[in-house]
Amino acid sequence: MEDLDELDKKILDALQKNARVTTKELSFDLKLSQTPIYERIKRLERDGYIDKYVALLSKNKLGKSMVSFCSVQLKEHAKPFLQKFEKEVMSLSEVIECYYIAGNFDYLLKVVIKDMGEYQNFLVNKLASLDNIVNAQSMFVMTEIKWSTELPVE
Repeated sequence: MEDLDELDKKILDALQKNARVTTKELSFDLKLSQTPIYERIKRLERDGYIDKYVALLSKNKLGKSMVSFCSVQLKEHAKPFLQKFEKEVMSLSEVIECYYIAGNFDYLLKVVIKDMGEYQNFLVNKLASLDNIVNAQSMFVMTEIKWSTELPVE
């Protein structure tokens, strides 16, 4: 992050808060003309600081208000088994995040579903049908205290 100056950091922070902010709005807020703002954004994209622009959807509006974290333990840990599991879990639409973790379990899945019935269907008919799983443990979110997609830009 050595090549980011304060203006770059302010631009990244502003884009995280609202990816639809215009260069005109940014130039007004940052007291700089539109051309240098535009050029900096293009450089930040080119240099890989900005991966992509997305729309964040409402889980509740889409009827997917239940969130579960599922810890998965595998039988075999050789690279081909890990790669096979990762490929299979990528195809499960209910899984919106998957992490390879250290500890008692091998993977942590964030699963978004409509209700307990949909989770049971996911667990029994999808996750449990994958090879190499020895144990899966589920935790359910009761209240979402903090949720953010913004990374600290310091």
